[in-house]
Amino acid sequence: MEKEKEKEKEKEERNMDHQQLLSLLRQMTLDEKVAQLLQLATPFFKGADDAGMITGPMASLGVTEREVRNAGSVLGLSGAQQVIDIQTNHLKHNRLGIPLLVMSDIVHGFKTIFPIPLAIGCSWDMALAERSAEIAAREAAVSGVHVTYAPMVDLVRDPRWGRVMESTGEDPYLNNLFARAFVRGFQGQDLAGDTDRVAACVKHFAAYGAAEAGRDYNTVDLSERLLREFYLPAYKAALDEGCEMVMTSFNTIDGIPASGNAWLMRKLLREEWGFDGILISDWGAVKELIPHGVAEDEAEAAYKAIRAGVDIEMMTPCYVHHLAELVRSGRVDERLVDEAVLRILQLKSKLGLFERPLRGADPEREREIVFCEAHRSSARELAVKSCVLLQNDNEVLPLAGTGKIALIGPFAQSGDILGAWSWQGAKEDAVTLRDGLAAAGLDASRLIVAEGCGVDAPATEAQLAAAIEAAGEADAVVLALGEHAWMSGEASCRADIRLPEAQLALIAALKPLGKPTVAVLFNGRPLDLHGVADQVDAVLEAWFPGSAGGAAVADLLLGKASPSGRLAMSFPHAVGQVPVYYNAYNTGRPNVPTAPDHYVSKYLDIPNEPRYPFGYGLGYTTFAYEAPRLSAAELRADGELTVSVRVTNAGRRTGEETVQLYVRDVAGDVVRPVKELKDYRKLVLAPGESAEVSFTITEPQLRYYHADLTFASDPGEFIVYVGPNSRDTAEARFRLTSTV
Repeated sequence: MEKEKEKEKEKEERNMDHQQLLSLLRQMTLDEKVAQLLQLATPFFKGADDAGMITGPMASLGVTEREVRNAGSVLGLSGAQQVIDIQTNHLKHNRLGIPLLVMSDIVHGFKTIFPIPLAIGCSWDMALAERSAEIAAREAAVSGVHVTYAPMVDLVRDPRWGRVMESTGEDPYLNNLFARAFVRGFQGQDLAGDTDRVAACVKHFAAYGAAEAGRDYNTVDLSERLLREFYLPAYKAALDEGCEMVMTSFNTIDGIPASGNAWLMRKLLREEWGFDGILISDWGAVKELIPHGVAEDEAEAAYKAIRAGVDIEMMTPCYVHHLAELVRSGRVDERLVDEAVLRILQLKSKLGLFERPLRGADPEREREIVFCEAHRSSARELAVKSCVLLQNDNEVLPLAGTGKIALIGPFAQSGDILGAWSWQGAKEDAVTLRDGLAAAGLDASRLIVAEGCGVDAPATEAQLAAAIEAAGEADAVVLALGEHAWMSGEASCRADIRLPEAQLALIAALKPLGKPTVAVLFNGRPLDLHGVADQVDAVLEAWFPGSAGGAAVADLLLGKASPSGRLAMSFPHAVGQVPVYYNAYNTGRPNVPTAPDHYVSKYLDIPNEPRYPFGYGLGYTTFAYEAPRLSAAELRADGELTVSVRVTNAGRRTGEETVQLYVRDVAGDVVRPVKELKDYRKLVLAPGESAEVSFTITEPQLRYYHADLTFASDPGEFIVYVGPNSRDTAEARFRLTSTV
């Protein structure tokens, strides 16, 4: 009874708030309402001189001082005192006292930088992912930020695309889990009352990760069935978790740019999914309807975007220049503007900005919280969990007990290990690999350091001589290699995804010395590892591991921690395979051992399979799997089936294993992937220890989109696969005997 009363009280309060917001909306002029839909970067709020003259970016964009004073939101603003100053000044000049929403790109940390999201995806650890978002939110909120443009949940299959670093990989099931974890971490359970949280904005809606040729901003052309089955679920998962905002993508969907796509935004997002939060364009995307070729000018771009449901226009002036006139002329119903403004006011109200316009901004707490030791410790823990051991021939790793170690390469002493979207992070604050090894106990008598070459600059004669001398003195060599941070991220696509030639030449020059060699890779995408994997003994994929990256990698190299990361995105054998991903279709002429030699779907010069498949990763021990066992040979639609497997640590060290469950529908209404991840379990076992791992399969897990877009399962045969990755599995079979 008390709970029902509390719910009724909350409902009344919401209704009261709604009425107050409607009253505020009615007081606004049309021009003031349109200005609420405008988002501008921070310099615009510093762009009027003492005489009120419009200077800088305001002049070039054609935005007036009046429009800035009525703008609804600002992006790229942070720093508690700066937020306080700008918000206070804004409220002095805004006629109705409507505060600004402060939004920023807090993607994998604020000042404390965590591993890039693709690396976090390789942790397969939702608790740590959630904690990383919670810490990022805490640092951002105390610095004055209200909304983060994250999580990015685009499913990715092409490592040439620079923004794969911002995703959690190629699998829809895993992406769904991470989408929910990040939203929980950013927003918490009480966004209104918890000023250490920020609102989340899921992006990029939709299918941005399917850009043709792995080229940013490029065309996307997918069937609706493929869109719904693989690309849409993670956005829906974020919204089901309560995500407050959605950002449009730059790409087309069915020939229409997302920011002007009424089917995508109005019909699917608003009507079908019931989303009533804020929809924001990406930077400049509304005006980009013109070069896309679906709008003749700014007025038509504004017309199409507002009708498609875009509430906030980021950094172009189509709305403020033309929307009021479109309303006055009758081409646009003012109710569309009112709906958009009301959604913006509602989020401001939910964040408590009308009562506390400065919200969590607090310079004193900012100094205490931002980049504190506890946050850096969490970043180190997640970095350890995110690294993936790809190769360990002759058990070269760990290096504990090794005599002298030569640390060679452009990343030996580099702080450029934060990766893209580490906006507030500082390279000089990052723990380098050299510093990490030194802190772990390797003094100058045991650690010899040489740069070897630049990231993409060939070795000088002196650099090469120093590297060869260092390697010659050492008992083992650690090569610190990778990409510049700017070589991945937005607008950073690569056709050749090998390491730069300078680094491949360095590896080749050291190979004749015959020393045990470990390559540690700092990069933002899966790479073609020709010239690396075939030249060294061990490969540790560290990604861009963040502020504590060097310490985390040192822990792994020296055996203070054991690698446990598993790939969330396949590594291609060669770029010619791309896109290559585990959950592909079989084709009518699959390249299987029993097939003819020639007339099958294959390459003449490289394997079909990736070099390292989805779910793959080694540790410092080995695990033995018994054959999977099923609780029954049949599964009814209203029942469940248990898959069990016994796993034993067959090695000499304690280790963590990620036991993975995949399913294949043998015959469907449309072709089905050869494998689909359905569940996984993590377990830690001591040497010789065994554990029974059980999974439950139910009929809803077997549903998919049919040719007519119905979402259902089919009776028939299914194959269950269990193993340590998507390739190395054992199987069992069952039948689904009836459907609902």
